[in-house]
Amino acid sequence: MKTIYTILILFYSLVVNIAALFSHKARQWVRGRRGWKERVNLFDRQDSNVLWIHCASLGEFEQGRPLIEKIVSEKKKWKIVLTFFSPSGYEVRKGYGNADLIMYLPADTPANANYFLDRIRPDKVLIVKYEFWFNYLNQLNNRKIPTYLVSGIFRPSQYFFKWYGVYATRMFSVFTHIFVQDADSKALLGTIGYTDCTVTGDTRFDRVSQIAAAARDLPLIVKFRGEGPLFVAGSSWDRDEEIITRYINSHPGVLRWIFAPHVISEAHLSRIEKRLQVPSIRYSLYRDDDIESSVLIIDNIGMLSSVYRYASLASVGGGFGKGIHNILEAACWGIPVLFGPNYGNFREAVRLIELGGAAVFNDFNTFSAIVDKYLSDGRALSRAGIVCKSYVTENEGATENVFDRIFS
Repeated sequence: MKTIYTILILFYSLVVNIAALFSHKARQWVRGRRGWKERVNLFDRQDSNVLWIHCASLGEFEQGRPLIEKIVSEKKKWKIVLTFFSPSGYEVRKGYGNADLIMYLPADTPANANYFLDRIRPDKVLIVKYEFWFNYLNQLNNRKIPTYLVSGIFRPSQYFFKWYGVYATRMFSVFTHIFVQDADSKALLGTIGYTDCTVTGDTRFDRVSQIAAAARDLPLIVKFRGEGPLFVAGSSWDRDEEIITRYINSHPGVLRWIFAPHVISEAHLSRIEKRLQVPSIRYSLYRDDDIESSVLIIDNIGMLSSVYRYASLASVGGGFGKGIHNILEAACWGIPVLFGPNYGNFREAVRLIELGGAAVFNDFNTFSAIVDKYLSDGRALSRAGIVCKSYVTENEGATENVFDRIFS
């Protein structure tokens, strides 16, 4: 089985190399891994302890970031090695200042795993949420290096809990301890015999609280909003924008609107503008004497988490695709959050709907009904916002719990 797995990894690498001829993301994946041996050879641990932290992508990095920064703050003699699988994580955070080495994770072959571990010699390893690379885990186990899974979340639909996933479940025995987000995940792990598990919650709650505390003042957003309500469409995609712009066109003057699209490209920005029948302006062109524009389009990356603070109501994109983006970044500001129908794998979305802080729209009619309700019922708007803020606050603390267990 080990041999078959490694052959599949090699085949996957070959496919990605071929795809790199046509795909920018695949090309980043391939180019980013070139010269990785030279990079680890230059890593000098000196007399420090080494913590290796692996994140699949940007979302997992943001999830693990509060823990990384607590470790950097309180464990001065530890060096941090940070690896990513996906370009969407590495390309954004390759300049992150709290790690001593940041790189793509080399392909999961026995030779690569041995070479990588021989050079960085980690004293502890943290894997955020998921990413089960058999050869790396096997080598960590052989070397008896303490290895932890942080903010794990599991569902019955995952292959670990199917009859054909029996072999894969052996990887769990490698972990010194697994920290999960909820009791259901712990119970699922129990069904396959894994009991070294603690429910600590989700470190993302700590992260969004950090972001909120460090949010920038944005005077131009304040000027644009004026005295009335503001709707922020965060991380929006085409289907979200189609529905929201239709509402804007049919309800001119009811709200001020901000779009912060997930993809910042000229084609995407132009598409939003062409759909609008009311005056709009891009953030880079906005001046505080502009009294005509009722829609502001954010044409840069990095502002969204601070923009949410000025909203009365927000939507978060992705719900008409693979799944919603981070709704906690909006919820932490005490505003109701809307999103599309593909949210079932996101525990916080399910819970906020149950509590009444979030709502789902499937089409123009459901979106209109939700927005109209909140605009006509200030108490309902306020109650939903309080629910969101309380939910985030009540779920903080996972970072502290994990840190204490790992370093006790």
